[in-house]
Parts: sequence; C-alpha cells; structure tokens
Amino acid sequence: MNKSDPRSQRYIQMTQTPVNKLILKLSVPTIISMLVTGLYNSADTFFVGKISTEATAAVGIVFSVMAIIQAIGFMCGQGSGNYLARMLGANDSEQANEVASTGFALSLIIGGIIAVVGIFLVGPLSSILGASETTLSDTKNYMRIILIGAPFMTGQFVINNQLRFQGSAIYAMFGLLAGAAANILLDPLFIFVFGLGVSGAALATVCGQIMSFIVLFVGSRQGVNIHIKLKNVKINKHYIFAIINGGVPSLFRQGLAAVATMLLNKIAGQYGGDAAIAGMSVATRVLMLVSAALIGFGQGYQPVCSFNFGAGLKKRVKEGYFFCVKYGTYFLLIVASLCFVFAPQIISWFRDDADVIEIGAKALRFQSVSLPLMSTIVMTNMMLQSIGAGVKASVASSARNGIFFIPILLIFSALFGLTGVESAQAAADVCSLVLSIPLGYSELKKMKE
Repeated sequence: MNKSDPRSQRYIQMTQTPVNKLILKLSVPTIISMLVTGLYNSADTFFVGKISTEATAAVGIVFSVMAIIQAIGFMCGQGSGNYLARMLGANDSEQANEVASTGFALSLIIGGIIAVVGIFLVGPLSSILGASETTLSDTKNYMRIILIGAPFMTGQFVINNQLRFQGSAIYAMFGLLAGAAANILLDPLFIFVFGLGVSGAALATVCGQIMSFIVLFVGSRQGVNIHIKLKNVKINKHYIFAIINGGVPSLFRQGLAAVATMLLNKIAGQYGGDAAIAGMSVATRVLMLVSAALIGFGQGYQPVCSFNFGAGLKKRVKEGYFFCVKYGTYFLLIVASLCFVFAPQIISWFRDDADVIEIGAKALRFQSVSLPLMSTIVMTNMMLQSIGAGVKASVASSARNGIFFIPILLIFSALFGLTGVESAQAAADVCSLVLSIPLGYSELKKMKE
C-alpha cells in the first residue's frame, strides 16, 4: 500500500485511528447535517405557525409525504453507501464506483415517478392523509409544490450518505447547510412579503432542496471522493440487491414513520380536530430535532462500522458500538429532562394556541420519558445495517414506527382517547428496546478477531 496515495491515507485513517476519536471526528459534521435536516422539517412549521392552526395542521399532514420521499433517498443512499464503504475497506474501487452511480441514478428515477404520480393524485392523497374541510386547500397547495422537488430531495440524500460513508462528512454537511440556509431565508420572504402563504413555505423548501442538490453534487467531485458518472450506472441484480439489502432498513424506518404520521393525524383529528393534529405535529417535529442529533452521532459511527467490518477488524466495530450507545444515552437523558420540564414553552414557540400547547406539551412529556431508550435502539439498527445484516436491521428499523407503534396507537386510542394517542410512541419505544437487544447481541457475539 502506497502511504502517500490519498486513498491509502484514507484507508489508514479509517482502520488505525482510535475508534472513539474517529467517531467523534466524523460525527460532528453528521450531527450538524442531521440537525439541518431537522430544520428543513421544522422551518415551515415555525413560520406557517404564524398564519393559523389550520395551516400548521396542513404542513403536518404533508410531512408524511416528505417522509416517504426522504425514505427513498435514504434507502438508495444508505444502501449504496454501506456497500461502497465495505468495498473501499476491501480495496475494490471498481464496485465502489459502480454502486455509487447506480444508487444515485435509481433515486432520481424513483423520485421522478413519485413527483408525476403524486401531483396527478394530489386531491385524493390529501383526503387519505387526513385533511379536513378546513385544511384541504392548504394541504393540496403545499403538497403539490413539495412533490415537484421529489427528485432533488432523493438525489441529495443519496449523495449526502455516500459522502459520509467515504469519510467526507464535511462536504455532506456543507451541502445540507446551504439548502437549509436558503429555506430559512426564503420562508419569511415567500410567506409574508410575497403573501404566498403555505405555498410560499413549500416553494422555499423546494428551493432549499435544489440548492443542497447542486452543492452536494459539486462536493462529490472534489478530492478523492468517488465521482458519479453515467458510464458507471449498472442497474443489474447485483447492485439492486446490494442497495436494497443495505437500504431497506432505512426505507422501513422512515417509510413506516410516514404511515404512522398519517395514521396519527387521522386519529388525532378524530379526537381533537385541527388543534390535535397541530399539537401532535409540533411535538413530533421537536422530537425529530432531538433524534436528529442522535442519528447524526450514529452516522459518524456507520462509516467506521462498515469500513472496518469490510477490512475484517471486528473489534473496532464492537468498540464503536458500545461507545455510541453509552454517550448517546447520556445526551438523551439531559435533553429528555429539559423537554419534560419546559414542554409548554417549547410547543408555544411554534404555535401560540392554548389547545395546541396543551395537547403538544402532554405528548412531548410522554415521549420524553422513553427518549433515552432511543440510543440503544438506533445504534443497534445502524450497526446491523452497516455490517449487511439486512433482515435483522429491517426488523429493528420497523419496530419503533411500525411493528409496535401502529397497533399500540390503535389500541391505546380506543381505550384512552386522545391520551392514548399522546402516549403511544413512548409505549412503542419500550417494546422496540426489548426487541433490539437480542437482535444486536446475536451479531455482536459473532465478532471475534
């Protein structure tokens, strides 16, 4: 190995730098990136909250569509990124180049299909997602514009994930920062100055996504990063399986989150109308910002896990896992305490409506109780996904927002009404932890040098 070669230097860095130090180095930009993604999802809620409760509810309803689009992007990005990192760890640059280009192309194709079909069916979709007579118009206007940006959203998440798995988290961070800055600056301009209302919020979001897409694509062509090229696109069984195996856990995690959000909005609306939808939406966005930091920390571990697993350095994989679980739990304990104590103040920052604050604060406090459990749940899922244990990772990723949450939501809402809706996520978190521990342990005990 030529130590003066940039790719050789990256290999040495990923396999010889002390694991804790390497994870911290990689996780700082990924934490920022995930917080920026959270801001994407929260900026519109904040500014639209100044218009009306109905507008806030509309944005919350369309969030499930955005979550599905993001899930597609993460599936193609995490799937190709996981495989890419393992191939780099095994010094197979040809397959690394081909899977990167294939994952990107696949995301654009699926994103384009979602945009066309979604715009054509925007009316029925709005009703299915839980829009009421008072929120239907805003929901349709917001969703129609969001769908136009679907290919840019899926594409940017693919490049972002691929850069992270190559150890180039700084490029990934700046790409998302550029888009978030554009979104936050354009939101008040389009909504209030130009008087576009919720349509202005959606337009600002799409402009931000296009900005991120451009910056990330340029960043992917810098330094030793793998360059996405048309000639390297190989849509065949081998790469499709690699992308699905590594990316389906992300699709399940976020896709089921979208389904859960849709169901949550419909049931909350039945018990508390638009105020309940708005309150639950705000509480969900707040917890998403918190979990974004945790996921960013875990994403700093993922390239270390994949690269070293591919290089046969299993001890480093285990060491990084326990480091992330430990300090992730400490962080969540602190944040959960703050959210529990200041829940009403946090909700009122988004929407100053007594009913929204009461419902949102109660939901936020319930979820704060179980929040520290997320460290073990998330890190186990990421470890399983990064080593290629696709089936176990898919089961683990489906638990929190699907396997447990959906039936618990249906049962709890029937038994306890709105309180059951507010507490369902906390109960699902407890069950997810019970499932995650044996799944993770079964793989960790195999990792012997």
